[in-house]
Amino acid sequence: MSQPTAPVEIDRGAGPERDAVAVEAPLQIEIEGQPVATLMRTPGADLELVTGFLWTEGLIEDPDDVQAIAHCADPRKPHRENIVRVRLAAGAPAIGPRLESMRRALYAHGGCGVCGKASIDQIFLQAPRRPASDPPERGQVSQWPRLLRAHQPIFEQTGGLHGAALICRDYVVTAAEDIGRHNAVDKVIGAQIRATGAPPEGLALMVSSRVGFEIVQKALMARLWALAAVGAASSLADEAARAGGLHLFTWVRGDRAVYHG
Repeated sequence: MSQPTAPVEIDRGAGPERDAVAVEAPLQIEIEGQPVATLMRTPGADLELVTGFLWTEGLIEDPDDVQAIAHCADPRKPHRENIVRVRLAAGAPAIGPRLESMRRALYAHGGCGVCGKASIDQIFLQAPRRPASDPPERGQVSQWPRLLRAHQPIFEQTGGLHGAALICRDYVVTAAEDIGRHNAVDKVIGAQIRATGAPPEGLALMVSSRVGFEIVQKALMARLWALAAVGAASSLADEAARAGGLHLFTWVRGDRAVYHG
C-alpha cells in the first residue's frame, strides 16, 4: 500500500538534508468494470474516499447500494494499489443512466458548465433543504480548528495537506487529511457511512481551507448541520448554504467566527 509521505532531499540554505513531502497519486474508481473517475489524492482511507465521493456525487442514494468495494487484487494490473473497484447491489437503481449522469456532472464541474442557480437547484433534486434549526454557538465553533488540528499528523510533517473533521458539539467523530480539500471531506463522509451505515446527518464539518460551492454541495448531500472553515466563502457557497439551511461559519480563527446567517 502506498504511503502518505515521501522522502526528499532539500536545502534550506545550510546544506542538503532529508525532509518529507505529501504524496499525490491518482486513484481510479471503477464501477461494474467501468472507469468512472480518477481522483488525485493522498493515499490512505481510499475506500472511505470512494464511498464519500459516490455519495456526495449522487451516484449512490443508500449505503446498501454498494455490494462490494475493494482495491484491485489482480496481480497482473500495474499500480493496482491506485485502483478501487465497486460493485453495486442488484437492487440499486439503474446503473447505466446513473453512471452516465455522473460522467456528465463531473464533466460539467471540470469545464465550469454548470453555474449559479442551476448548480444550487441541482443539489436539491437529490438533497432536501434542511429544516430550520438554531446555529451552533459561536464560542463552540471557535474551538473547532483546534480540534481539527489535533488530528492532522501528516500536516505537521509536511505542511502540505488539507484537513476535514466531522464534529459533534465539542469532540471529533472522525477526521482525515488529503492533498485535495474535496477528498478530505469525502473521506470523513465516507468513513461515517461505512462505520454507521448512514450519512452523517446532524453533525458539523470543519475544514482547513476556504469554502467553495463544491464543499457546500458535499455538506448538503451528506445532510450536515453546520460547516465551518478557517478561510473565506465564495458567493455561490454563501448562496447555496443559505438556500439549503446549512449553518456556515468562515474565518474561524482564534476567537473569531463569521456567521453567514
